[in-house]
Amino acid sequence: MARLRSGTAFGPGAGTGSGPGFGGGSGRGRGAAAASRPPHRADGFAAGPPVSTTAADAPQWRRFLRLLAFATLAMAALPYAAIATIDPWDALPGSPALPRVPVTTNARYTFPALARSPRFDSVVLGTSTSRLLRPQVLDRTLGGHFANLAMNSATAWEQVRLLEVFARAHPHPATVLVGLDDSWCRLGETIERNARPFPDWMYGPSRWPGYAGMFNLYALQESASELWTMLGLKPPRYGRDGYTNFLPPEDAYDPAKVDAIFHAWGYPPADPAASTPPPQATLSLLAPALRLLPPTTRKLLFFTPDSLEQQGLPGTVTAQKWTTCKQAVAHEVAGIANVTVADFMIPSPITRDRAHYWDPIHYRVPVADTLMQDLARAEHGEASGNDTLLVP
Repeated sequence: MARLRSGTAFGPGAGTGSGPGFGGGSGRGRGAAAASRPPHRADGFAAGPPVSTTAADAPQWRRFLRLLAFATLAMAALPYAAIATIDPWDALPGSPALPRVPVTTNARYTFPALARSPRFDSVVLGTSTSRLLRPQVLDRTLGGHFANLAMNSATAWEQVRLLEVFARAHPHPATVLVGLDDSWCRLGETIERNARPFPDWMYGPSRWPGYAGMFNLYALQESASELWTMLGLKPPRYGRDGYTNFLPPEDAYDPAKVDAIFHAWGYPPADPAASTPPPQATLSLLAPALRLLPPTTRKLLFFTPDSLEQQGLPGTVTAQKWTTCKQAVAHEVAGIANVTVADFMIPSPITRDRAHYWDPIHYRVPVADTLMQDLARAEHGEASGNDTLLVP
């Protein structure tokens, strides 16, 4: 009994620690069992055995990373090969000759290729107020082969960049026709560069930067659009000469709706004219741009025929803006050879009649036909009842 009370173990191997059993002593069995159990973490869960990366594992990781890199490059190479082959903006020097047509909504991507094209020796520049001038008609009335590169909401700076592309590709152009509107007559001391995405790499002297500039999803999207258009599965957005009629069909013209549009636009500011006309910094771009062209090139500038309501009442800041701009244009082009400036932004049979417009600045197609005839007369030094000649 004394032995039992002393806590001495009993059973096979008792007291020796050499066999299984219950009891005390320092037995190896209990120590071995404790050592074999994983230690517990502070959160109560058993900690697993430590994991180590040996030098033998490194080649496997390197192989995996190489395969991953190769797969990634392969996935990128296939779409990029399609972009470089289809070349939706005809911007790459190594792309194959395909029957491409302008497809991109933002003409800033589409028109540099047309500006470089040897099919044209004459060009129209401006905003949407010049887009209705049809190259086929201008070919007959002014001579030459025209592309209409007027762009929606184009700033004067963007128009100059496009002229630079055209001038580099055409050392001796026949005619450059520039529509002057609010984009050239903005008030202020700063020059607005671009209001929409502008691919600057397209407008430089080299086309090689296009291989980097077109490595993106937008180029892939437009490549698909170009492919569908070339296959006849999608209608072209622009003509091959840049022209498209962006207005509703003429038979859809509704005077009541037009009146509502005019009312929604409202009238321009009628504040009294300032004692000192505000600066118009944008006009500083005009003369350097025209000097890119040789003296033999006809340079025909025209103020577009905004409706009379948009021209401002006499004595107002709006009327002052236009008067100042017209005077500044005449001053800027002084000394430049072969320049004509026609002013259609005057009270005239066109501008007085609201029925000639879809909205206060966008005239109808028949007005565009009249305008092209009048421009041909202006080029010969003859003013019509719709314009006056500021230069010569």
